Amino acid sequence: MDVSKMTVSINKAINTQEVAVKEKHARTCILGTHHEKGAQTFWSVVNRLPLSSNAVLCWKFCHVFHKLLRDGHPNVLKDSLRYKNELSDMSRMWGHLSEGYGQLCSTYLTLLRTKMEYHTKNPRFPGNLQMSDRQLDEAGESDVNNFFQLTVEMFDYLECELNLFQTVFNSLDMSRSVSVTTAGQCRLAPLIQVILDCSHLYDYTVKLLFKLHSCLPADTLQGHRDRFMEQFTKLKDLFYRSSNLQYFKRLIQIPQLPENPPNFLRASALSEHISPVVVIPAEASSPDSEPVSEKDDLMDMDASQQNSFDSKFDDIFGSSSSSDPFNFNSQNGVNKDEKDHLIDQLYKEISGLKAQLENMKTESQRAVLQLKGRVSELEAELAEQQHLRQQAADESEFLRAELDTQEQTEVLESLKQELATSKQELQIVQGSLETSAQSEAKWTAQIAELEKERGSLVNAVARQEEQLSALQEQLEYTQLKLSSTQESICQLAKDQRKILLAESRRAAEQVVQEALRQFEEPTLFSCAGSADHLLCKVRSVSSCIEQLEQCWSQYLACPEDISGLLHAVTLLAHLTSDTIVHGSTTCLRAPPEPADSLTEACKQYGRETLIYLGFLEEEGILEKADSTAVRSCLTRITAIGEELLPRGLDIKQEELGDLVDKELAATSAAIETATARIEEMLSKSRAGDTGVKLEVNERILGSCTSLMQAIQVLIVASKELQREIVESGRGTASPKEFYAKNSRWTEGLISASKAVGWGATVMVDAADLVVQGRGKFEELMVCSREIAASTAQLVAASKVKADKDSPNLAQLQQASRGVNQATAAVVASTVSGKLQIEDTDNMDFSSMTLTQIKRQEMDSQVRVLELENELQKERQKLGELRKKHYELAGVAEGWEEGTEASPPTLQEAVTEKE
Repeated sequence: MDVSKMTVSINKAINTQEVAVKEKHARTCILGTHHEKGAQTFWSVVNRLPLSSNAVLCWKFCHVFHKLLRDGHPNVLKDSLRYKNELSDMSRMWGHLSEGYGQLCSTYLTLLRTKMEYHTKNPRFPGNLQMSDRQLDEAGESDVNNFFQLTVEMFDYLECELNLFQTVFNSLDMSRSVSVTTAGQCRLAPLIQVILDCSHLYDYTVKLLFKLHSCLPADTLQGHRDRFMEQFTKLKDLFYRSSNLQYFKRLIQIPQLPENPPNFLRASALSEHISPVVVIPAEASSPDSEPVSEKDDLMDMDASQQNSFDSKFDDIFGSSSSSDPFNFNSQNGVNKDEKDHLIDQLYKEISGLKAQLENMKTESQRAVLQLKGRVSELEAELAEQQHLRQQAADESEFLRAELDTQEQTEVLESLKQELATSKQELQIVQGSLETSAQSEAKWTAQIAELEKERGSLVNAVARQEEQLSALQEQLEYTQLKLSSTQESICQLAKDQRKILLAESRRAAEQVVQEALRQFEEPTLFSCAGSADHLLCKVRSVSSCIEQLEQCWSQYLACPEDISGLLHAVTLLAHLTSDTIVHGSTTCLRAPPEPADSLTEACKQYGRETLIYLGFLEEEGILEKADSTAVRSCLTRITAIGEELLPRGLDIKQEELGDLVDKELAATSAAIETATARIEEMLSKSRAGDTGVKLEVNERILGSCTSLMQAIQVLIVASKELQREIVESGRGTASPKEFYAKNSRWTEGLISASKAVGWGATVMVDAADLVVQGRGKFEELMVCSREIAASTAQLVAASKVKADKDSPNLAQLQQASRGVNQATAAVVASTVSGKLQIEDTDNMDFSSMTLTQIKRQEMDSQVRVLELENELQKERQKLGELRKKHYELAGVAEGWEEGTEASPPTLQEAVTEKE
């Protein structure tokens, strides 16, 4: 067999169409495996198919592969073992898909893997499981242990078959005739192979169980009997349900299992066992569900002519197989004209045929008359010839005596020849007359048939006209009913829109009223608000009012589109509520006079908003819907809010861009100055100190120098990232305009830069004191941690608007980690130096008495308690300071919840970096 032909058959059998596999393609695949003695071609084609992405394709692959394992060459199993793990992976993958063919493919792949493993362990069993009793005994090798294990493996095998059976049935809607649909047949087709396998497995398990009960105690086989009873019940039910499906009735004869299972405890019951036999009729094959466009399924010329005639008939009288009685498009006036045209054409053809028939009749009559005239002429000639013959006879008699006998004979022969010629001509004329008579009878019969056909056509046209008139009346009634229904629907939709608008307006009024009621309960506010946040809310409300007016105009122009108006009303209500609430919370930290003015302005704004929302109830009072009063209240709130802005926000927005560059430059300069001072201190320490003190000073100052260098690298990386952020976000605007537009973020950068420069200066001062012996190591550790926190703040402020995939951001984060490592080095060197110096100041207990030591111990305990108390107080004080610091920094430095990332606390930054 040609490999290309087998490849084509495999691709036709395994495709994405949800139809059953055609038997001829599957048979070609099976014959191909026998021809090449293996399944190399099959797997080479299948490996190129997207089985993991198309469930229908995988399902049809399982069906074809099952057929090959059953009926293909024995080497199919050997060639397929290498793909066993791939089938397992595919089964697990499809098992995650709970709908469609997902679970079907997973269960089928599990069955195929089980079948391959079973036949690998038991090579005596052929792929189709057809064995005699003697071969079954030889498979167990007359060993009861082998029979026991073989029965367990058969139970597992049969369990997988039943699982696939049940999964297919569960995926079908058995309340409908799914077996006659192509989708249902696609799922049911593989069950034929399953039924064949199940019938053999059931027969073999019964025989093996009887054999085991004859060799082993009944208690030992209790588990086998229980498992057999469970599978017997399932298999019996599935066989019964399958036999009732129309699809299986014409393809396979399914056996029915006995009413009661075999009694294995009674050995004679084996003789009552009847092996189930599945019968497949010779003419049975899978339904031909391939598209009619394939070349090997084209119809011949006679069928094409018949279809052409049927199509022409349907064009005249309409398709008789139409399933939609209310499809008036094919019975309207356009098609009626086409039918009348065709009927008139037929009438013309009939008239033409009649005219041709009349012409033929006339011509045949003319031919008959001519033939009759010819016959008369021949008869006259014959009479004349007879007369001449008589004359010749008379003359011969007269001349007989005179003429020679031979001459008379010659004349007589010539006369005889003339007579024979005349008779032949007469016969020819008679034959022509008979042919003309037969032609006349044939044309008469055809005319009668045409007249009969014409009568049937006229009757059919009359019936079609009656049906058309009835359908037209029904159409008019339906259109009238549809028109009234549409009017009702339009009115209902209009009422529904009014109800939705009214409910939305009432809900909005309740939200605003609830916000106004909260002015009477100031205890509900757990924190104070900011004037800057209040101004943001006011700007949002102004934009929302413009959006609401635009949506109201669109609603009046197109009442069907109400979604935008409802959204605008709801948004205005919530923004108004937020503005009132933020105004109330802003009053808590404002001076008394501005607080009272702001409270009154917020209340007036709420009342004006309620009045404005009231205009939205009726469409006719749109002219009264004036938002001037609401905007006036917002303008008043804006003026009061701008008066309450903190002094930290007094920087002109035009100066923010220059101030960012100045602060970063100042920070860089401060770092360079601090580095120079540390180098100077190190030089002085080397000149004036020796021993442990010099070692400690060199270690501490060296770690401080490394920290300054790491901070310098961080500042350079931060500048590059700020430049990238400005270039990518400013668009056509200038950098100054970008900084002014993002003022809150810019102020955060300025604050972080100031904190880094200040921290570097303070740390250098602390290191100078430590080197001179007048400072504390703890001050130096705290300063280094403060610098780490400030740099973390700078990194956080820079990351707010940076692209997460930016290489400059990655470089900044790398520099931040370098600062963290340098800070840890400063802390470690400081702690190490402190311990090294403290080791040199150990107390001398050699000259102290017991009483003195006891006294010193008590003094130390008292000092410990004092220090613990001071430590607790200092921690409380530090907590209050941090709380106040970040409360003020949240307003003055641009950190605002919901708009930009909040700054990390000092303790969080230090803990994260360490």
